[in-house]
Parts: sequence; C-alpha cells; structure tokens
Amino acid sequence: MAILAECPGCHKKQSIRNKRCNCGENLDRAKKAQRVRFWINYRKPDGKAKREAVGYSLAVAKDAEGKRHVQIRENRFFDIKPDSKMSFNELAKWYIGLEGVKRLNYYETIKYNLKSFNEVFGDTIINQLKPVDLENYQAKRKSEGLSDSYIDQHIGAARTMITKAFYNDLIGGYAVRIFSSKKIKKLLKHNANARDRILTINELDRLLDNLPPHTRGIVATGFYTGMRRGEILGLTWDKVNMKDRIINLDACDTKDKEKRQVPICTSLYEILNAIPHAIHDNHVFLFKGKPVRDIRTALEGACKQIGIPYGRSIKDGFVFHDTRHSFNTNMRKSGVPESVIMKITGHSTREMFLRYDTVDTFDKRHAVCKMDDFLTTEKNVDQNVDQVPKKQERDNR
Repeated sequence: MAILAECPGCHKKQSIRNKRCNCGENLDRAKKAQRVRFWINYRKPDGKAKREAVGYSLAVAKDAEGKRHVQIRENRFFDIKPDSKMSFNELAKWYIGLEGVKRLNYYETIKYNLKSFNEVFGDTIINQLKPVDLENYQAKRKSEGLSDSYIDQHIGAARTMITKAFYNDLIGGYAVRIFSSKKIKKLLKHNANARDRILTINELDRLLDNLPPHTRGIVATGFYTGMRRGEILGLTWDKVNMKDRIINLDACDTKDKEKRQVPICTSLYEILNAIPHAIHDNHVFLFKGKPVRDIRTALEGACKQIGIPYGRSIKDGFVFHDTRHSFNTNMRKSGVPESVIMKITGHSTREMFLRYDTVDTFDKRHAVCKMDDFLTTEKNVDQNVDQVPKKQERDNR
C-alpha cells in the first residue's frame, strides 16, 4: 500500500514526500491550502490493483489506508463503501424515495433544494467533493442573486441526505466530514434572517386587494399569526378551531418539532371564515382543487402593481417571510410580553426572537417623546421643590 499526492497543477500522482512537483508547483504550500488530493494504492483480494481518492487531508488518507489494510487482512473488503462511484444524483434518488422523507410536510421543499444543489453537483462522485467546492457553490449562487439563507437551505438539504446515507451504510465518512468541517459550518451560520423589512397594515390592505383570491388568506395568515410559510401551506381544517378561534399545530407541523397554539384575531377570523371547505381535500388553502405550494409569483406581481419592492436582494425588498417579522414587531408594539409572543411564534430563545423584532422609526420617535415627557416632568418636580423653601420663608415673615 502507498499514499500518493496529486499535484493540483498537472494532476500527477507522486510520493507524499515530494516538496515540489516537476511542473513547478509548490506541493508543501498546496497541502497547507488543502489543494492537494490524496490517493491510496492497494491490491484487492483478487490481486487487482486499486487506486482510490480519499480527500484533501493527509491524516484522513492515513486513516483510510489503515482501514483498507484491516479490511483486506480480515477479508472484509466489501465493507468498503460505494461512495467512490456513487454520484449525488444517485444518492438523491435514494433519499427522496424514502417513505419517511415522503411523509415530511416540507417534502417538496427538500426535493427542490436537492434539485438546485444537484444542478451543480449532480454528476459529481461523492468522495471527490472538497470544501472549496461548497464555498464556490455559495459564491456562484450569490452572484445569481440568491440570498444566503436560500443557499444554506440547498447545502443543508444535501448535508442531511449525506448524514442519512452514512448512518445507513451507503457511503463512508469522508463526505460527512466535508459537510461538518468548521469552514463549511460557517456557511450554515449566516444571520440571513436578520431583516428589518416589515409590512405595514396599509401595505397589507393594498396587497390583499391586488393578490389572486387563493393567496390572500395565506398572506393574511402570515401577517396576523407569524406562522411560517410551510406551516401555513400545510394547514388543514382539522387544525383550525373556528369556534375557539385557535390554530392547533402538532409537533410534526412545526419547524422546531414542538406543539403550538396560535390564536386567531378578528381580522383573520373573517378572512378564514369566508374560505369554502373542499370535500375532496382538507387543506385550508387550495388552488384548482390542489394544495397551494408556492405564492412567490403572485406575491411579486401584486407588489409590483402597488409599488412595493420585492425580493431579498432588492433594497427594502419584501418577501413572504417578512410577515413573520411584522407579526413579532406589531405584537411587541402592542405591549404583549415577549414570553407570550415567543409561545405563539415558536421562538425558543430570546436571541432568535430579537432577530424578528424590528425597531423602526416609529419606535425611535416614540422613545425620544417618552424621554422628553420624562424630562419635562422632572423639570416641573424640581421647580416645585425650589418653590417650597421660598413659600416657607414668606410665611415666616
């Protein structure tokens, strides 16, 4: 057995002891930058030579070499995972075909995210992916106008798929390490939801007037409840208690996998009460007899008609998720305690809640007005205190 280093310049496989390739590439420097791919050479039990790429870390290459040593010695060669030949397209076909995945409320979102990811990496052999490929993917998608959170959803879906495959013995651990590396985790930690765009009540009224009928209730539900898009689109009538004016979400309906009760205000009650119940489908929001899956086109068109900028990449642009920001902000302005708001929206931490609570110009003006009132009161108190000794002095005379 032997470990070889592949020159990133000419791709020649050579001894890991070489400091410089014949083409002039500085291999030591390239190794530190994780640009050198390592390979292991060994012979299978039938005597045939085998060369396998094992990543961009020498330590991982040594581990892989030792593992193959043991597998061949103990006649466990078939324990070697097939990810050396499996592509992301093949793995995605297996993953989205799982019954457990099909039952998820956000199944269509998973399919879309994996499709977007595989537009770039679909034909890539899994164990040939490297961290810089994911960094380049993010840069490429950002140049196309996609938001950080949207890109992270693509990478996150692929990461979940890879982890599932690993624990089901379909692939080895190399790809898991790629998606779990510190550098890639940074890509998944963007403060992408920290937006300050909220929808005013006047903008909501104009928007509802210009939206297609099947989307009005969806936008109104987002604005008046703070529910997430997936929670709203997947909402069924058995979860809506119109008598008690409450929406009961089960753990399987929510992103954080916790049950939640969402009250229905009068404005939303009137909108929901006007929606007819279909006999063939229990979903609240239907279009041509089928559950609504996406409203972005309708929302963008309505925003354009009334002059509201639309899109994450547009200055002051509005997207559907901003209805959640609007709900948090309006509840706080109404004097509702943070703990109550968090129970309704499902925010588990105050830090997350604050990301959705926007302090706007109204708040700032209100704050300085309160300060002005306070200082005026203080001034009056001080003047009254000063007048007391003078009054006593006059009385003594």
